[in-house]
Amino acid sequence: MSNYKIETKCVQGGYTPGNGEPRQVPIIQSTTFHYDSSEDMAKLFDLEASGYFYSRLQNPTCDTVAAKICEMEGGSAAMLTSSGQAANFYAIFNIATCGDHVISSSTIYGGTFNLFAVTMKKMGVEFTFLSPDCTEEELMAAFKPNTKAVFGETIANPALTVLDIEKFAKAAHAHGVPLIIDNTFATPVNCRPFEWGADIVTHSTTKYMDGHGGAVGGCIVDSGKFDWMANKEKFPGLCTPDDSYHGIVYAEKFGMGGAFITKATAQLMRDFGSTPAPQSAFLLNLGLESLHVRMERHCANALAVAKFLKSHEKVSWVTYADLEGDKYYELAKKYMPNGTCGVVSFGVKGGRAAAEKFMKHLKIAAIETHVADARTCCLHPASATHRQMNDEELLAAGVSGDLVRYSCGIENAEDLIADLAQALEQV
Repeated sequence: MSNYKIETKCVQGGYTPGNGEPRQVPIIQSTTFHYDSSEDMAKLFDLEASGYFYSRLQNPTCDTVAAKICEMEGGSAAMLTSSGQAANFYAIFNIATCGDHVISSSTIYGGTFNLFAVTMKKMGVEFTFLSPDCTEEELMAAFKPNTKAVFGETIANPALTVLDIEKFAKAAHAHGVPLIIDNTFATPVNCRPFEWGADIVTHSTTKYMDGHGGAVGGCIVDSGKFDWMANKEKFPGLCTPDDSYHGIVYAEKFGMGGAFITKATAQLMRDFGSTPAPQSAFLLNLGLESLHVRMERHCANALAVAKFLKSHEKVSWVTYADLEGDKYYELAKKYMPNGTCGVVSFGVKGGRAAAEKFMKHLKIAAIETHVADARTCCLHPASATHRQMNDEELLAAGVSGDLVRYSCGIENAEDLIADLAQALEQV
């Protein structure tokens, strides 16, 4: 469906039923698959034939939904994972292992920061965190001989910084490594990072893609444009024989368009098993079908809320890239001319205590560890998603003690503003 617009891909991408087949994506709720002979099964285990043999690696329902997201992003191959965290871990660990180095934006989601700075550090992968606003010179200086990738978020959660994708892609490619972008907040409806030079895209599909708090999930999409063999000494996992698959060299056998996802599926999913359930994939697909409609409303509500908060005497600051005068306004118009996301970050005068008191009085917005949902919700990140960070790390991540992350749903904007107004009156 490459010739169709994003709206059509949201609704019909990934699955075209044949004559007499189910109109809705079928749920293949099976762990295993039947074959007539051991020879047929052996071809699958040797990656000599395509097909399914165990749902820990691949499942038809999951692959169908991954294909839709792949079409939406304009990629060559994709895979679903059990969570966005798993997607980011696989995307990095697929090419960076013990003794390697990765450059990351410092304003990424707190859970991802902890994954990189703590857990993957224990696995021997070193990360350098840079401000998304760093100069080209500072970015270039961060590279090391063992750097294997650059990572960032299109729109950071919850700092809402907008990444200059072209700047980071240029630096990554100058050093022969891919740029990996978490596109969760923008979604492919508002931004397609591959068009700006990114090589790998990840998603927490739990957020806008699902859109209804129904199922946790993640996705990895490969652009198919990065030439792994051009710098094969940097990527031995893709460019040298894999003994666990009889010496297959992924980059040679599956090419630029299939090597990355094939290795992540056949090797990492096989060994780590961060497998999405077919039922979860089915629910995700239902969300994707209305994504383009919902994103328009999310963005419209967020802009109305941001304008209200900007003028309120009890609000010390507001960050929303679609708000004229915002630090990232021009960058957002470049990469996301049709809107950014539905999340607004702001500070309540009086600091942490005032922010927490304000949130207790909200009636429509629920306090929950969630974001980017059809229902409005909010969170105090310093006490929740970024709680594991020290003050210095919080500052680098753009998370202050007074910050409230307010995720606008698709309710009526006037009702949201009235709810905010009455809650602020209580502070």
